[in-house]
Amino acid sequence: MFGINGPEFIVLLIIGVLVIGPSRLPEYTQKLANLVREVRRMASGAREQIKEEVGIDIDDVDWKKYDPRQYDPRRIIKDALLEDDPKPVSAGAPAAAPAVAEPSRPKAPERIIQRLADGEAAPFDTEAT
Repeated sequence: MFGINGPEFIVLLIIGVLVIGPSRLPEYTQKLANLVREVRRMASGAREQIKEEVGIDIDDVDWKKYDPRQYDPRRIIKDALLEDDPKPVSAGAPAAAPAVAEPSRPKAPERIIQRLADGEAAPFDTEAT
């Protein structure tokens, strides 16, 4: 977890017991147990909240499907390029017109550009500077 192996953890535990002392050790042990219980309660609460809001159980989710390491851009492009076209168009035949006409877009209004006369000074806004 923190790069600490078994023997190092035991040494740290012994140093902790010596620093805390035998008189305060039961108090700190109880605090640690309460902390672990609270973290477990929060984790189960988060799990229930996700299940309630999303409507699925976390255990039922296939997490491998969402693993970003499985997406190789080269493979995706290769698959897309080698994918068979469902309706190939022959070279001599004209392409078929779409069955549904696309809706026409409204034209944008024309822009009116006002130009200054020769020698006229540009307006100056004192609040803009």
